[in-house]
Amino acid sequence: MPTLPLTLAVIARNEAAVIARCLDSVPFAAEKLVVDSGSDDGTVAVAQTHGARVVHQDWLGFGLQRNFATTQCSHDWILVLDADEWLSPELAAELERELPALMASDAAGAVLRRRTIYMGRPLRWYRPSVGEKLARFYHRDRGRWTDARVHESLRFDGRAPVFDAPFEHANNPTLVHKQLKVLRYSELKCRDWLDKRKPVRMWQAPFVYLLAFLKDYVFRLACLDGWRGFMIAQTAASYALYKRMRYYEMVNNPASVAEATDALEKHHIER
Repeated sequence: MPTLPLTLAVIARNEAAVIARCLDSVPFAAEKLVVDSGSDDGTVAVAQTHGARVVHQDWLGFGLQRNFATTQCSHDWILVLDADEWLSPELAAELERELPALMASDAAGAVLRRRTIYMGRPLRWYRPSVGEKLARFYHRDRGRWTDARVHESLRFDGRAPVFDAPFEHANNPTLVHKQLKVLRYSELKCRDWLDKRKPVRMWQAPFVYLLAFLKDYVFRLACLDGWRGFMIAQTAASYALYKRMRYYEMVNNPASVAEATDALEKHHIER
């Protein structure tokens, strides 16, 4: 198959079970790059077998890790996927057809739509999971990832069209995986808040939980996805509340930062 002068960039750690699907879904990429932060499950070997060049980089946080990956790409145009994401055949065909003209233009990048598979099948109504718009394709001189430890975003300097077909996301194989991610993401977010000396406002906590639940369950239509939708809304609200409780603890008991890091590393949750 003809290739396009772009790099597929994936950051990974212990993703041997899913990374082949991700890499194989972009057959038109002239280069496939995996930035690995210390896998011990065969991720590196699987990635290399499926055509990727693997570079090691100790974990820097999501934003900085993606910006490091940008510096390692051989091509100026970069497509970013996570290891548990892959292009649908429809999107792969759309990109092959449309990218040559976009790459020859002055566009900064492009926005893709993501469809989430939750508990084994796609969600039908929950708005962030049926066509969520994410900036994932960019020219390295016209876009940059924010430096946030978690919930990073790609910022463009220029126009960015939106493609129609979705890419797929296998979101947390089980609720256990989700709770482990909540622990890790909360820790990263709270460290960002510590760096910025964000005020502690625990009085907001009950309202944050309620508003977060209502936002997802009612306004984002999770209620129409049955019990799966309820679980998504409850998990999101619990995450919003737990972050604030954990941040309160960090501020009032600074020793808990190192103690929590040790516990997360012991259970292979911290990178």
